[in-house]
Amino acid sequence: MTISSSLAAGVSGLNANAQRLASISDNIANSSTFGYKRTFTDFHSMVVDSGSAGRYTAGGVRTTTERYIDEAGQLQGSTNPTDIAINGRGFMPVTNEASIDLASNYPLALMTTGSFRPDSEGYLTDAVGNVLLGWPATQDGSFPSFPRDSADGLEPVNIFHNQYSANPTSEMTVFVNLPSGESEAGSSGDPYDMTLEYFGNLGQTESLNITFTPTVPATGASNQWTMSITDSASAGAVIAEYELDFNTGAVGGGTLAAVTALTGAAYDPADGTVDLTVGGNTISLEIGRLNDASAITQLDSTFAPSYLAKNGSTVGNLLGVEIDGGGIVRAVYDSGFTRSIYQVPVIDLPNPNGLKALDGQIYQVTVESGDMFLWDAGQGPAGETVGYSREASTTDVANELTQLIQTQRAYSSNAKIIQTVDEMLQETTNLKR
Repeated sequence: MTISSSLAAGVSGLNANAQRLASISDNIANSSTFGYKRTFTDFHSMVVDSGSAGRYTAGGVRTTTERYIDEAGQLQGSTNPTDIAINGRGFMPVTNEASIDLASNYPLALMTTGSFRPDSEGYLTDAVGNVLLGWPATQDGSFPSFPRDSADGLEPVNIFHNQYSANPTSEMTVFVNLPSGESEAGSSGDPYDMTLEYFGNLGQTESLNITFTPTVPATGASNQWTMSITDSASAGAVIAEYELDFNTGAVGGGTLAAVTALTGAAYDPADGTVDLTVGGNTISLEIGRLNDASAITQLDSTFAPSYLAKNGSTVGNLLGVEIDGGGIVRAVYDSGFTRSIYQVPVIDLPNPNGLKALDGQIYQVTVESGDMFLWDAGQGPAGETVGYSREASTTDVANELTQLIQTQRAYSSNAKIIQTVDEMLQETTNLKR
């Protein structure tokens, strides 16, 4: 029985080292595979109760092989903005290309890095058919609430749906200086005009004409002006009028003292804005806070703008997309405008090493991995998403080659055991002669 157990132990040793050789071979073969997670075969002794004192029975060895999915490879730069890696913990959601036509309930897989490019229909797809998933943005570029414990709400990221985009103006800033002498008795009372371009809901160019008219008193100075605003989209009609009163004190002289709405929306002193209804849109016009020397002023100087700004642009043609550290996929247009179109969450699980590994460096959730949670990239335990980057293999070739030598020696030693047992059995057989 002892000799037979030695033979069995030697055979188990051959099998164990062959198993380790297989994992080493896989690691070395994938040393240049982006996103590959190395495997390791560990040995565990087996103890057999011989049943009597003074006798020992060899139990042999068994193996377990684990893939270290929680290990992160080094990030390597690329020239493709949709080469995406995660700098830290977590996974990106993907589905297979064959499931794109589904309306919902896309089969979910996870990956830590991918080289995505738009396919013929505009879906961001990698070379083996994995399609990136994300939460779609609303028309204004914001993201509603989505479930965080399931893949409900995730959709294949499609950039062709955003080939053209209007970027209407929603904010404008107008800071000017009004000559203080014009609000004194005896002045001409002539208005000062300025025209500002803005962009409508369809990307068309429109204009606001703003007229500042001084209030001329019979004596002294009124320090008061009327700001009247007309809109080309409304056939030149007056859309709002405001009465502007200015300070004359030693402290804050020339700054806004009060803004009174004659027609149109009320002035908001918290942020110094008035809302203008233009066509089918609303523009927040900033004229400045009260007592603010950097806003609209009335000083003894000429009429001149001190600061003019607006957002919006003409209709843009899509140039490409990029992803930021928060997982936001932004469409970039030739008009200089960028718009959020999708948000790619980062998925975290209690035991990443419990995931099931599939072809192409993708993984599936299992009972052993635990329940997933979808984080905003860079929040909580989740790492940031990095564009223009790929995650390298976690294989250390030098370490694998060292283990290869050790495995070869161990395999040869187990083979020697079998050879020795065979010789001993032959000697036992020869006793009969």
